[in-house]
Amino acid sequence: MVLSLRDVSLSLPGNAGIVDILHDITLDVGAKDSVGLVGPSGSGKSSLLMLMGGLERASSGQVEALGHDLTAMDEDALARFRRQHMGVVFQSFHLIPTMTALENVATPLELAGVADAFDRAAEELEAVGLGHRTGHYPSQMSGGEQQRVALARAAAPRPDILLADEPTGNLDQSTGAAIMELLFGLRDRHGATLVLVTHSTDLAARCDRTIRLVDGRLESETRRRDAAE
Repeated sequence: MVLSLRDVSLSLPGNAGIVDILHDITLDVGAKDSVGLVGPSGSGKSSLLMLMGGLERASSGQVEALGHDLTAMDEDALARFRRQHMGVVFQSFHLIPTMTALENVATPLELAGVADAFDRAAEELEAVGLGHRTGHYPSQMSGGEQQRVALARAAAPRPDILLADEPTGNLDQSTGAAIMELLFGLRDRHGATLVLVTHSTDLAARCDRTIRLVDGRLESETRRRDAAE
């Protein structure tokens, strides 16, 4: 399994005390799967995604990615693992404002020791339709263009796992639809496993599996008919 969660729970401190966010989550995600996490606001979707990416630490249970126990790693080891194996896209673009599109995509590759970082960054920007915008800064781009840069940055390391948290949440409908086409296209091109959080039932229906969370628990799972055959 690419991702394997066993009896995972998450509790975090809140203003009124400890808040239980996730309860006894057991879930497997296979190679090249696409999984949509859906459910009401506050159901724990984003928290579950953060656990899968090692961006949040489980209060109990075990989270494994590619056979590695994320719950046993320190922060430095988690950062190295994400850099080597994961791409993450958020609702907010998290681009560095003082860097061009090309630099935003190339910098993580340089940190990972990739020799052709800028060539690969240019290739990924071309793949998301921004080959003509490599020298532009985030402030010079629309929201849709900034999210395309974020997608290129996530895909450039050729990750085994792509995690996306409401990647179209800050975009209008048509721009969001274009971004999702690109996200699934990047997933297909690199053969990555994709897990995404979404409020869109249409988007979730494009995934091989749709997992619904309610009050921090897995309520149901559906599988796309052609994916099950």
